[in-house]
Amino acid sequence: MSEAIEREPAPETVTVRETVEFAAVWLLVRVLGVLPRRTARAAGAAIGGLAYRGLGRLRRVGLRNLELSFPEMSAGERERILREVYRNLGWLLAEFCLMPGYTAERASEFIRYEGLENYLRARERGKGVLVLTGHLGAWELSSFYHSLMGYPMGMVIRRLDNALVDHFVNEIRCLHGNRVIHKDDFARRLIASMRAGETVGILMDTNMTPPQGVFVPYFGVTACTASGMARVAAKTGAAVVPGFLLWEEREQRYVLHFGDPLPVVTTGDAEQDALTNTAAFTTAIESYVRRYPEQWLWMHRRWKTRPAGEEGIY
Repeated sequence: MSEAIEREPAPETVTVRETVEFAAVWLLVRVLGVLPRRTARAAGAAIGGLAYRGLGRLRRVGLRNLELSFPEMSAGERERILREVYRNLGWLLAEFCLMPGYTAERASEFIRYEGLENYLRARERGKGVLVLTGHLGAWELSSFYHSLMGYPMGMVIRRLDNALVDHFVNEIRCLHGNRVIHKDDFARRLIASMRAGETVGILMDTNMTPPQGVFVPYFGVTACTASGMARVAAKTGAAVVPGFLLWEEREQRYVLHFGDPLPVVTTGDAEQDALTNTAAFTTAIESYVRRYPEQWLWMHRRWKTRPAGEEGIY
């Protein structure tokens, strides 16, 4: 493995508030983690329902985003989708709490692959694999399951504000060989990982600000989007493979979808290539969200950053 991706030691100094927050998170994980999976998921769904009713500001953001993205949709349908988003987030909370006890055999009872051959072919090229993903479906469980099945990977994430919670969460994420790359130093580490032929997943569906972000369409509305993946792919020749773990209602299980590798444009104009490829990657994410709108994080203010002179959306 590349030396660029290492698990960090626990924080040495913490505040009282951080300690209390950590205790609450630790207790929640331990309580849900000892329940039968069906019961834990039901409890998670109940927590999600409470959050939907109690967090009015986030609910309004979610409905606003759905209005922007699906203007033809009725208000009732948007509310239904948002309620299901909270249910799915509750399920994801339960799965995260249960993850420390999962084995490959146990997890395979309710997760299957689709398109694993796309990932394996990309990995065999030897130039590294960038898994294009987002806050869709069960994103925390996806990389964990992939590592359980023998394919550990790096994950680009933002540090949590609470250092104790950040360390605790990362310990669970990395139980089976996954590695964390923090966003505050990800460019150098990401390039090193690709040159070592490794796999790294990037959640590329959050609001950014220039210069790290460029403006590309998302659901027909200009969105400031991270261009780092596009720049690294062009620089290293790494494969870009869409990957999402999605709940399939008819099967009553999750399916880890790996799509065909996306073409990476390299014309010699680095800035234009970054814009072109970022737009293409964003379109790929949108295509999955359109198929599974009940599983995307609509409460995130995705269109917060606006081009100069344009009024705010929220």
